[in-house]
Amino acid sequence: MTGIYIHIPFCLRKCPYCDFYSVRIDNGLLESYIDALCRNFRAEKYRGVKADTIYFGGGTPSVLTGGQVKRITQGLYESFDIADDAEITIEANPCTVDRDKLLQYRQAGINRISFGVQSADDSELKALGRLHDYEGARRAVTLAQDVGFDNISCDIMLGTPEQNMVSLLYSAGKICELPIKHISAYMLKIEKGTAFDCEEVRKNTADDELVSDMYLSLTEHLNGRGFEQYEISNYARAGYESRHNLKYWLGQEYIGFGAAAHSLFDKKRYYVERDVQKYISAPLQEEIPEEEAYDERQEYIMLRVRLKSGLEKQRLKELYGDLAAEEMVRFCRTLETGGLCRVDEKKISLTPKGFLVSNSIIARLCDIAGLS
Repeated sequence: MTGIYIHIPFCLRKCPYCDFYSVRIDNGLLESYIDALCRNFRAEKYRGVKADTIYFGGGTPSVLTGGQVKRITQGLYESFDIADDAEITIEANPCTVDRDKLLQYRQAGINRISFGVQSADDSELKALGRLHDYEGARRAVTLAQDVGFDNISCDIMLGTPEQNMVSLLYSAGKICELPIKHISAYMLKIEKGTAFDCEEVRKNTADDELVSDMYLSLTEHLNGRGFEQYEISNYARAGYESRHNLKYWLGQEYIGFGAAAHSLFDKKRYYVERDVQKYISAPLQEEIPEEEAYDERQEYIMLRVRLKSGLEKQRLKELYGDLAAEEMVRFCRTLETGGLCRVDEKKISLTPKGFLVSNSIIARLCDIAGLS
């Protein structure tokens, strides 16, 4: 089945490290944007498409009211064949929700919520430009549980200004105590053109060696608390892996709606321009083809290496031939001695240590496969 991604490019304030497309919220503009989304859902080519995941990303999707979320979900149900057990996720900033809004989200069909907590240390949250403190985040998560959310995720960032190993593990411990089933842990990347793109920030953030140690320690800590790593940056209690995000890494189809949304549908990759006003005024969203067409041979290694489940040996043979597959296995066996990789009868998978150098491993595997 297909996944559906809804991009809500509105924020109360831009976080200084974020380079995702977003604009400051304007209620009139937001209403017109929702109209445009619903208009696009009704496009003829989506008629009868079966979907089993819906994901509201942003931006800050939780600036939406319960009524606005309901308008969008109703529009999706009217246009798509949505599975009865569909996973429907919304990303949320803790400071933008209260009990009533969370209850309205549940009534609108949302059954999974992902909070951008980032840290349990208020000085780190301030350095990140977040609008909440940890008590506000804890309260938001607890309220979500109270109104019926069982599937709750939290984000945590590592390598941020003011952070050290002690404070990171303190944050991990506090977040693990919350009634949640999933954790996404992201290393801070200073993106060009953001407010963090300056020397003052760089000198106050951890160097690569410390960030690597943080990542390995965090992974060990989370695994020990029942959050098993299943992807480079994602950890979950058994059965609570993000079904929507797994579609990206497994090369499955998803349709993106909204300014800056991306899609892989009907074996084509395309995206929508980063322009809210243009999105609203267009009769249907303009879908711009990616420079390179979708090709499983090109993407299988790059995507599947991210997953703990790794690469299937049989699929390597089918895609790249017996000789290349055998050479990949030999190469990965050399990585085993350094603790970077595991090779068993059916698959090849990276360890947490291997995930840290995954780009170089991917490059070598692609070279062996004749993709470079």
